[in-house]
Amino acid sequence: MDDIEVPQYFICPISLQIMKDPVTVVTGITYDRESIEHWLVAGKNTTCPLTKQTLPKDPDLTPNHTLRRLIQAWCTANASNGVDRIPTPKSPLNKNHVLKLIQDLQVPQLQLITLKKMGVLAAENERNCKCMVESGVAKAMVLLIITCFKKGQTSVLEEALSVLHLIWTPTSETKLLVAENYDLIDSITWVLRCKMDNHVAVKSHAILVLKMIIEVASANLIERLKPEFFKAIVQILRDRISQQATKGALHVLLDSCPSGRNKMKIIDAGAVPELVELELDMPDKRTTELIFGVLDHLCSCADGRDQLLSHAGGIAMVSKRILRVSPAADDRAIHILALICKFSGTNKVLHEMLRVGAVTKLCMVLQADTATYMKEKARDVLRLHSNVWNNSPCIAVYLLTRYRR
Repeated sequence: MDDIEVPQYFICPISLQIMKDPVTVVTGITYDRESIEHWLVAGKNTTCPLTKQTLPKDPDLTPNHTLRRLIQAWCTANASNGVDRIPTPKSPLNKNHVLKLIQDLQVPQLQLITLKKMGVLAAENERNCKCMVESGVAKAMVLLIITCFKKGQTSVLEEALSVLHLIWTPTSETKLLVAENYDLIDSITWVLRCKMDNHVAVKSHAILVLKMIIEVASANLIERLKPEFFKAIVQILRDRISQQATKGALHVLLDSCPSGRNKMKIIDAGAVPELVELELDMPDKRTTELIFGVLDHLCSCADGRDQLLSHAGGIAMVSKRILRVSPAADDRAIHILALICKFSGTNKVLHEMLRVGAVTKLCMVLQADTATYMKEKARDVLRLHSNVWNNSPCIAVYLLTRYRR
């Protein structure tokens, strides 16, 4: 194949590969459909890559059937040289087809098979997802999920949640659809707490959908999240149904934490000990960063600090992760220790910090190749209770005086 000279006009100007589905834009330039769609949709570009001319908002991609047949004939003629024949591409998904599928959802006997068809289409490419969103599939999925909740039906939940997750794009229309949709939040909460045979798949999809909703939800909706909602999220952390679900649950908690009311609801749901236990299992870097992000918020409350200190491995876990994960985790961990020292620094707690190595780790931060602001934060924590820690062999006077205030 490397020794064969490919006709230049068979090559896509973007991918520099033989075109599988050549389409021509209004400027007269032909590209491979997948490449130009990625350029326009994923890259959010509005110009023709070669001519730099502005393209319409919804560019008309005209299939170049003549060129496609020439490419296919050339591939067939060179099959003995290792060239694979390019199959005839499927016709692009159109709005009428999608509207017919949405209509089929109204027939209970057709719901499951229709949702599976939608899932296949959504998984194929971004073009299909865009067409499905523009045709109202996102709204149809939201209404179907709410209907399942109100009727107590679980048979099609997995497919409906999966389709909504696959096609989700945070456009102004989809944001408006979920921004203050309390029924949808109640529905997802019900899904997370519901007992069903395929609970792992359903709840994993539900958490991923919930993560998308919370990212665009209104402040009013986030403020009014119910205690039952957070109990369901914490239960996902407790059950460890999948790594994807765990990360999704952590994202939801992190996005909900800025609200003072939500912090107390999350703490009352028992999140702090679950977060400590989760981190003790040594998760991946990103999960650790999410855990420490949530813990940092919760430890700004007295009850959150009390729960962390009540856990036998709380302080030890926080201190041991310093300088072992990432600068982001270090920043959160040091701030957690600062909150403990400033507001919960009893004699017992201070000696516990000394015993489990928290004080030593703070000293190491001062000597390690860390950011200046991080050294300042560590030094400030050490100075808070230097009268208690000064006699420790891990504290040297120069560590407390080396950097100016």
